[in-house]
Amino acid sequence: MHNHRKMSLFSIVMMALSALIGSGWLFGSWEASKLAGPAAILSWALGGLIIGAIAYNYVEIGTMFPESGGMSKYAQYSHGSLLGFIAGWANWVSLVTIIPIEAVATVQYMSTWPWEWANWTRQFVAHGQVTTSGLMVVFVIIIIFTLINYGSITLMTHFTSLISLFKIGLPILTIIILTCSSFHPGNYGSNLQEFFPYGTAPVLAATSVAGIIFSFNAFQTVINMGSEIKKPERYIGLGITISLLIAGVIYLLLQSAFITSIPPKSLANGWQHITFDSPFADLAILLGINWLAILLYIDAFVSPFGTGVSFVASAARALAAMEDNGHLPHFLGKMNSKYRIPRIAMVVNAILSMVMVALFRSWSLLATVLSAATLIAYLTGPVTAVALRKIGPQLFRPIKLKHLSVVAPLSFVLASLAIYWSMWPTTIEVIGIILLGLPIYLFYEQKNHFQQFRLHWQASLWMIVYLIVISLLSYGGSHEFGGQNWLHYPWDQLVIVVISLGFYYWGSHSGVITADFEQAKKLNQKAKRLAQKDNAE
Repeated sequence: MHNHRKMSLFSIVMMALSALIGSGWLFGSWEASKLAGPAAILSWALGGLIIGAIAYNYVEIGTMFPESGGMSKYAQYSHGSLLGFIAGWANWVSLVTIIPIEAVATVQYMSTWPWEWANWTRQFVAHGQVTTSGLMVVFVIIIIFTLINYGSITLMTHFTSLISLFKIGLPILTIIILTCSSFHPGNYGSNLQEFFPYGTAPVLAATSVAGIIFSFNAFQTVINMGSEIKKPERYIGLGITISLLIAGVIYLLLQSAFITSIPPKSLANGWQHITFDSPFADLAILLGINWLAILLYIDAFVSPFGTGVSFVASAARALAAMEDNGHLPHFLGKMNSKYRIPRIAMVVNAILSMVMVALFRSWSLLATVLSAATLIAYLTGPVTAVALRKIGPQLFRPIKLKHLSVVAPLSFVLASLAIYWSMWPTTIEVIGIILLGLPIYLFYEQKNHFQQFRLHWQASLWMIVYLIVISLLSYGGSHEFGGQNWLHYPWDQLVIVVISLGFYYWGSHSGVITADFEQAKKLNQKAKRLAQKDNAE
């Protein structure tokens, strides 16, 4: 592929922003303020910090191995096929959940259309859950997402660039209009008690439960497109940093605009009693800004569609990449010869996303499932980055991170805390879905006569024990996070920090040299040649 066909820095940032700004902004601010009151603004800063710290590790690995669907493969290079499978599976579960979450967002906004002709849409949502008729509409939207991707990649990129301007413009317009038409800074409260009406624990919980981590999650679209990026050694890190910073500023301003534009009399019964089905549109109608409400109803189609469409592509690539790792049936990795798209993987994902939404029927539940699954996949990032330095010091590193020895353990601890904040029983449900993948892994290992199985098992044991321990901690943890309160808040946080540091050191010292590591070396040589060619130009 020639350089002029590859993605420039501008197109990487636009693609990442288009994926980042999906349904998170349409619901996140309201979900977070309902949980934490005005202190929800801190949840967004914390969520951005967690994802930023995790992304830092991936910049080094992503530039060492620029390849399509890379997020599903890195752990395999450092720890062998079992950890690679768990990380790939968890990452894929999170990607498959994004498809229905965006469809649910669209349907939830549709259900509050204020026009008389649209009364029939009211039945789509009841008590914050998608009804059976709403579910049918969600299924139709998932099918449309898949069909847009079923054609060529150019159709997908034209579609996403066209709407990314609308997607980025509307949140900014919403911030300006709401702030100009209704500004009550007093809603932040005049003392700590009013700023933290429900204490500090909900500020932490909101990062996972209100879909904040989900809203920042799309940095991985840049990493998954590794082989299609111009000057990957420079642009991968820059693209992620710029897009996360822009999205972070937009999210913080949106949350602030949401907090300050609510009429103080609406807060008489507290933040927990603000009930919106279509938060910003309902707020615009409450303030009498009907034209903005109409734009928001349109955006509730456009934003989720943009994100849903781009993630159908990512999820299909992730599934095809797992087949490449040798633990899924071959037909899933089959590429369409004309367009180089894994169409079968796409159809399988569409069916599974329908199953997902039938099980978890609300936006916030899907957002929590997604955050927890994503974070479990991300746990391998810092561990892999550090383990590769130990087992492959000779590998070419286009970017050698200066502060990896500090950021890697920090990001592992932050990810562990955020998994715990997803709250029991969601934690065990997600970990259950991830452990469900193990029989598939064992089936394929048995077909390969368990070659080097012991080596792979020992290298990945830390992760299996970790998942069991974190489930037990979630069950016995404080009431604030849905547990049995055997561990009280905030001591439960301290226990998680200490235990996860132990697992981080176990994991980062478990790296092994396997056949996959040898394959990674070849890919790394290719990255080196690319970098030399870029420098020569």
